[in-house]
Amino acid sequence: MMNRILILISVLLFSISASAQTDSVKRNRYTLVFENPSSLTNPKVKDKVVDAFFKAYPAFARADGYRTKRKVSLTIKPSLEKVLAAKEGEILVDSAWINGNPKNIDKILEASLSSHWQLSDTTKHHGYTLVFVSKDPNLDPEVKKTLTETYFAVYPKLRKTFNKKARKDVLFVIDTAYKAVAEASDGRILFSAAYMKAHPTDIDIVTHEGMHVVQVYDYGSGPVWLTEGIADYVRYKYGYDNVGSKWYLPAYNAKQSYTNSYRVTARFFVWLEQNVKPEIIKTIDGLLRKKQYTLDSWKSLTGKTLDELWAEYGKKPNKIHLEYSDRKTGKMVVK
Repeated sequence: MMNRILILISVLLFSISASAQTDSVKRNRYTLVFENPSSLTNPKVKDKVVDAFFKAYPAFARADGYRTKRKVSLTIKPSLEKVLAAKEGEILVDSAWINGNPKNIDKILEASLSSHWQLSDTTKHHGYTLVFVSKDPNLDPEVKKTLTETYFAVYPKLRKTFNKKARKDVLFVIDTAYKAVAEASDGRILFSAAYMKAHPTDIDIVTHEGMHVVQVYDYGSGPVWLTEGIADYVRYKYGYDNVGSKWYLPAYNAKQSYTNSYRVTARFFVWLEQNVKPEIIKTIDGLLRKKQYTLDSWKSLTGKTLDELWAEYGKKPNKIHLEYSDRKTGKMVVK
């Protein structure tokens, strides 16, 4: 029995000793671990380091990707080549520098983290901000230019039309590891580097994904087909260069359904606005954001169910006027 007690005491003392070698600070979803806190001889600097970390690292992680490590170790080392070196999950700091009450720690940390990207810059225009991050060393400058141009040409219109409370700052990330086309979440639009290289003129991805930023529907607000159908309807109506992107709404056929989503649903919505009720999609969008949308919303707005509206559309699908934006001419092109 005595041996067991001694073993337990030894384990406890070892655990206490081991935990004393580190010092952790956690805020929200991120944790900063000081691996050798005793090396920080100037205790007043610790608060500066902590504040700099929680200002710089979450922003870096948002741009870096969903799987970026949220637990980050900070180790103080003598005679580093740089005063600070940072990457995902790890920060190394020069002891002489950190103990000398340094200034601008946050800016130095931000610069070190972003140095792993190929490009990072910020553009502001009329109250709107675009942060552009590229991880692609071969990104065509013209693609960056036109994506940026599209954002400032289209996004303010979407925000003003559909949701004036939507954010005015958006992050673009060109990612070489991302295998789909594009996606939006929490004000970030992620683009596939490979897709943009193969389809450099498909700039109205910004319009579709920008609408997702404006939508900000809560979980369970409505079906996915409706969310995506609205985004493609907006791409049609507010697109910056649908002709240049070679993006058009498909012809109707009897095998389609409004739940097909994207362009099929978008064409149906255009037909509804031209033949049943103008601006009905703007109204539906507002209901989704307030979490007040149900299937009965269609009947209360039009007097008919969604299935009945689709059946009417199927009888006269070509009773529709379609025209597409052309950036080269600045005019709308009828198709």
